[in-house]
Amino acid sequence: MSTADTPPRTPPTALALALTPALTLTGRSLRLSRRNTDALITALAMPVMLLLVFVYFFGGAINTGTAYVTYVVPGVLLLCAGFGSANTAVAVTEDLRGGIIDRFRSLDIGGVPILTGHVLASTARNLVATFLVLCLALAIGFRPTATPAGALAALALLVAYVLALSWLSATVGLLARSAEAAGGFTFFVSFLPYPSSAFVPTRTMPSWLRAFSDHQPVTPVIESLRGLLLNQPVGHAPWVALAWCAGILTTSAALSGMLFARRTSS
Repeated sequence: MSTADTPPRTPPTALALALTPALTLTGRSLRLSRRNTDALITALAMPVMLLLVFVYFFGGAINTGTAYVTYVVPGVLLLCAGFGSANTAVAVTEDLRGGIIDRFRSLDIGGVPILTGHVLASTARNLVATFLVLCLALAIGFRPTATPAGALAALALLVAYVLALSWLSATVGLLARSAEAAGGFTFFVSFLPYPSSAFVPTRTMPSWLRAFSDHQPVTPVIESLRGLLLNQPVGHAPWVALAWCAGILTTSAALSGMLFARRTSS
């Protein structure tokens, strides 16, 4: 076939040009995660171990009106999100300190694809950890009664929470000056589910703690997941949860863009 007969190539769309670097960098982040065996084992195994600890160590002493494994699974899923997304802060900080960002910028790759790659990789890791926790939960007695629509809604809400937490983690990684400081973010996101309805009903808490627990972002997410997975009424909790996720995601994405420009301007 002659050159004249060769059909012209369709130029890539603006969406393809924007997504290609982000997807490439997502693959890079996943490969780095696979090589960082210690962090990967922690992110995947810790939620599994916590599920076993809560169900078998504390479950017999806590009365929630239902089987404790059924009650506690949504909270452990959010612990998964916390452990998985916290690694994003460390990865972003290490990229900034290691000089790889300068190489990316020389290839005309901006901050949005770089951070998006970290966030999408965090989401993928969290979905794997969530799958492992759900498999274990089913093996030890968790019996969800969700409708197909309810199961999809629960998955969508969990993904929204993970995305919001991952962007927040990326923002912390841009603020931190060392990987150790960024790792401290793990404590915050891991602690937040405890003063919520994740492990005990908030009605059992002191009034001052219950006021905080009922109005922090984790509680509506947990109540929504629990209701959707068990096919129970959820009221307006999913909308409150989505509002929290949207607010955290929007604020973190905007702030991370400004911080990235500031950290790489010199």
